[in-house]
Amino acid sequence: MKKSFDMKYIVNENARHVDLQKASTTFIRREVVQRVRDFHKSFPEYEVTPLHHLKDLAKFLGVKNIWVKDESYRFGLNAFKALGGTYAIGKFLSEKLNVAIEELSLEKLRRREVKEKIGEITFVTATDGNHGRGIAWAANKLGHKSVVYMPKGSSETRLNNIRKAGAQSYITDLNYDDTVRFARQKAEVNGWILVQDTSLDGYEKIPTWIMQGYATLIDEAIEQIAQNGFNNPTHIFLQAGVGSYPASIQAYLVEKFGDGRPLTIIVEPHHAACFYKSMDLNDGNPHAVTGDLRTIMAGLACGVPSKIAWPILKDYADAFVSIPDYVAARGMRVLANPFGNDPRIISGESGGGIGIGLLTLLSENQSFSDMKEALKLDANSQILIISTEGDTDPNHYRKIVWDGAYPFYQEV
Repeated sequence: MKKSFDMKYIVNENARHVDLQKASTTFIRREVVQRVRDFHKSFPEYEVTPLHHLKDLAKFLGVKNIWVKDESYRFGLNAFKALGGTYAIGKFLSEKLNVAIEELSLEKLRRREVKEKIGEITFVTATDGNHGRGIAWAANKLGHKSVVYMPKGSSETRLNNIRKAGAQSYITDLNYDDTVRFARQKAEVNGWILVQDTSLDGYEKIPTWIMQGYATLIDEAIEQIAQNGFNNPTHIFLQAGVGSYPASIQAYLVEKFGDGRPLTIIVEPHHAACFYKSMDLNDGNPHAVTGDLRTIMAGLACGVPSKIAWPILKDYADAFVSIPDYVAARGMRVLANPFGNDPRIISGESGGGIGIGLLTLLSENQSFSDMKEALKLDANSQILIISTEGDTDPNHYRKIVWDGAYPFYQEV
């Protein structure tokens, strides 16, 4: 573990060692990715989300290229999470029907004879906001019910958006990880189907499907970069909550590029940095962060690493960074107030501002020079940032971007 001013980082020396036995990534091999994309394309709302090229910011920061994949346009839901929820529910229904998912589509799954065969199913989940909204939307689109539980302190705006998407939704008096356990108990008691993006003991199939669903995002981005005549990125910054999203992207990169894959930097808020903590303890096991998990990055306020995600990130991710909240807030403001002729991007507190904020500080502030060197950032770097959400809570977004008045938790 190294500390650079008020950020902490670990370089994973094992990530590039090819002679070590490592976690399998075949669950996201090419043919799986194609099935996922084909299923998503069956939704009328599907469109490839924008990939913004921040040419002027890249020049200002002294790197070759910066791209931001903007998931605020995904399915009209202002966040990427429905990619996982739609595919996981689709896979569950395909198994229920005993029909391969490549033979199914949204239109086929909504047919009356399907409903008569399998009945109406209730899907349940726990969420900080975006995942639950995605599950509510997916269940509703496919003709089923959903119940969504949220941890204490959750935004009323996010709660209302989940309800508008078709779910029964409630804010509990529990933290995120306890809310996940509560949702699982409700599923067992009521005969509901838990659709959670973190793996639990005896619960791995659905979280794996969710991770497969996220592959559409990175497959689009790599395709877009190539279509615009550029070489592949050298670096990808990935924010982590329970880890399903970054592990999905990491597995995709291993399968597609092998040893020639981009460097991946996993970024977490100080008070919910469970992957950083696990790497720092360095005993090969995942470790939880407990307590209130205080951070403005609500979508990343998760203390328990997914058991599926952990081995993938442990074995392949190149670096782990723990940041104070002001880094994400800075990145949000940079994206909202673009440099030169770059496009303006609305990115929420758990979105692309995390990577952009970190990158700008590493490039501009000499206090972070050791960290910049350790992450191999230089004039040849081509950096992909994924903005996983827009302003999913507009009030919080304005407090941060307009006023800078949010209580940032900066303690290390």
